[in-house]
Amino acid sequence: MPSADSGKTYHLQCTGEALETAKAHSKSQDITLFGSCFCPFVQRVWVALEYLDIDYDVNEVDPYKKPADLLEVSPKGLVPALKLNSYRSPRAVNESIVILDFLEDMASITTKRSLLPPVSKPYARALIRLQADYINRTFVPAFYRFIQAQEEEKQMQGAKDFVQAIGGLVQLFQRAERESESSVGLWSERNTSLSLADVMVAPWLFRSTNVLAHYRGFVLPEGPQFHSYVRRLLDHPAFKCTCSTEQLYLDSYERYAYNRPNTSQVANAINSGTALP
Repeated sequence: MPSADSGKTYHLQCTGEALETAKAHSKSQDITLFGSCFCPFVQRVWVALEYLDIDYDVNEVDPYKKPADLLEVSPKGLVPALKLNSYRSPRAVNESIVILDFLEDMASITTKRSLLPPVSKPYARALIRLQADYINRTFVPAFYRFIQAQEEEKQMQGAKDFVQAIGGLVQLFQRAERESESSVGLWSERNTSLSLADVMVAPWLFRSTNVLAHYRGFVLPEGPQFHSYVRRLLDHPAFKCTCSTEQLYLDSYERYAYNRPNTSQVANAINSGTALP
């Protein structure tokens, strides 16, 4: 970990492949994605839009300044949010999980793509939803506790807890592989289709390979199937096209790594031991 906080701040515009994708989606569409380039909650929605092949345009905003157009679609001023422009009076959807459900429903009647097995396989769908619930309740908070930990002892515990969270997710993947015959989800090497759980966890696995590696010296756990899964997930075209260059994440997450006061509502929740917003 770098020896001192250099005062770097978050970026306001994406870079690399993400910038090219944003430029390709600059023309007004029925759906506008309000997002910030560094935010993993935004990235999970962006990946879903790409994978489900839903038309959209991108509006990059500074969620800490809470501009008026963001507050119109997200009362808390949080990203991501969608503005639905096809209504006579534009409507909005916010909260990443709700947005993912909305996009899944929308795709079912438009592009016919899905992040879930067919409705004829309700148990397989339920197993993926269990994975998604675990990611939100356990995996994501463990990531933030680890990156925000300051004392060496707490960092060591954070690393242990995060590895345990990864292990718990792997067990859920293995359960689904045993108990259902689904063509959705990249854990099984025979599958090429992203699942809801894949989309939800990918941004944090990605940041584990750069942000956690840089600031905490973290290395992902061993295991050939797990490493194959991470590689195929992070190399998936729908994910890669939403990724900025590494420096953007290192700069933007320095404030988390040194646990600066009021870094974000998520960081504040972790510090206070309350549920994520």
